[in-house]
Amino acid sequence: MKITTSIKFTLALTATFGLAFAAAADTAQLPPASTKTGVTYATDIKPIFDQSCVKCHSGEKPKAKLKLDSLENALKGSKDGKVVIPGNSAKSPLVLNVAHLSNDKDTWMPPPHNKANIGPLTPEQIGLIRAWIDQGAK
Repeated sequence: MKITTSIKFTLALTATFGLAFAAAADTAQLPPASTKTGVTYATDIKPIFDQSCVKCHSGEKPKAKLKLDSLENALKGSKDGKVVIPGNSAKSPLVLNVAHLSNDKDTWMPPPHNKANIGPLTPEQIGLIRAWIDQGAK
């Protein structure tokens, strides 16, 4: 079957708009950012990560080469790039993953039915992470 240029263009355009729509739908479902001001990694975020993330995202062989055990490591990102976009929580992969809204269910964190039996983050915890990122991820 020969695929013409116009069909290729139509498929590319459909895929682009489909991805944009999916991303918009995901962010609309995000818990709102916390109203707390002065959110910091050390005080507010590290305890969440220690409880729910560092079991797999620290040490010598962290999953996806993402370490969340320090501010520096969290901002460094994973093998696939940055997971925190300071000032923009709604576009930060970390937020979409912990909210279980990313399109790829394999990136949901903590994963459903994980061996460590770690439950999902609460809307309040996700809101605090969002506030931290929106406030500059300090």
